[in-house]
Amino acid sequence: MHDDAVLHDVAERALALMRAQGFDEAQVDASSKRHDEVNIAHDEPSLLRSTETQRVALLGIVDGRKASTELTEVDDASLRERIASLAADAGSAPRDDANAVSSAQRSRIVQGPQQGDLALLADTVRELLEFRARETPQFRLEEGYAAHTLLRSCTLTSRGSDLACSAGWYAINAFGTARDGQAASSFNHAGGATHDLADHAVQDLFGIEAMLRDTVRQIHTQPVGEKFVGEVVLTPGAVEDLLGWLHGQIGDLQLIAGSSLYRDKVGSAIASPLLTLKSRFDAPGVVAQSADAFVAQPLDVLRAGVLVTLTPTLYGSRKTGLPHVPVASGGGWELVAGTTPRAEVIAGVARGALVGRLSMGRPAANGDFSAVIKNSFAIRDGALGPALAETMISGNVAHMLRDVSAVSRERLDTGATLLPWLRVGGLHFS
Repeated sequence: MHDDAVLHDVAERALALMRAQGFDEAQVDASSKRHDEVNIAHDEPSLLRSTETQRVALLGIVDGRKASTELTEVDDASLRERIASLAADAGSAPRDDANAVSSAQRSRIVQGPQQGDLALLADTVRELLEFRARETPQFRLEEGYAAHTLLRSCTLTSRGSDLACSAGWYAINAFGTARDGQAASSFNHAGGATHDLADHAVQDLFGIEAMLRDTVRQIHTQPVGEKFVGEVVLTPGAVEDLLGWLHGQIGDLQLIAGSSLYRDKVGSAIASPLLTLKSRFDAPGVVAQSADAFVAQPLDVLRAGVLVTLTPTLYGSRKTGLPHVPVASGGGWELVAGTTPRAEVIAGVARGALVGRLSMGRPAANGDFSAVIKNSFAIRDGALGPALAETMISGNVAHMLRDVSAVSRERLDTGATLLPWLRVGGLHFS
């Protein structure tokens, strides 16, 4: 299924068969993906491979009962067999009047490089390995890759939605650890997606150079010492963890469960006035279409700390009565840059840590958490100190959003996210 017209034909045939089967509502997503990849294993290029996959995802609703399935064979016999099975599954599913499919959505998106350059991928891997060997030889690149992906899809619904995309992007990933004799760092990684792989030195992308150098510094660690209350500077990777909690609070799961802290807070200040969170649904690897077949329009979630919107899906909206706000299924978010240089964000910390990863687990319903910070460095009197042995911090995630006291001017672009460094106070170290 390479050609867009072929994808549309497959989706139309499947939708007609679902109507004939008796579904009240139906959604069909026919997609194909071509993936070219040069792999890295143990500091060496290990494999060049190109794969092509196809997928048809079916969702059917009858009498308010929903079922879904996927298949890779698109001939009529395979479709008929799977659709009959889907009808049986729907018949035994619980009835829920909130089940529905999108109506009258239209979108045609073409973005990013539509064909991969295998020579460019090979050169990128070579450059990464040469940089590692020259600049950070103690780092062992256990796994990694440079890749190009082209995703084509066509989504149709029985209510007249017709969405299509042809999105291409390059991606790099680097994962490993650093060693000095018997001493070793914890694992670390960097990666992301871009439309313009040839325009940058590989180490300048996605914080790769900083990750390699920081990991070498993390071979030898020290404990934090006594307990204290201090500040953290969250790197963009840790900021992403913080925002992941916020997205969970304003999405279906917490809204439907009634456990969201922000269910009734639209229009209220829930975060520091330094924080403005916006969509970037046209980012590399992201398509401005939602998983439930809606066009995802640009939106703000936070505007100077004020919650602008919740983000329930169509189902979540019908379940809760809240306005439906589509978001791209692949992510695509940015925090607006601050005015403070990153060095000054760190220099403003009397005692605390620069946090590379924030493993919060599952915070309590009120946002309380206890987390291990990894790939982190001590900060004392505004100066970076030694790498920290596994150190615990505890606090409240909702309070952290409100207690942001500085946002860096610099941001890290990984494609799906564009995020600054944040300074946050009031954390308990142990």
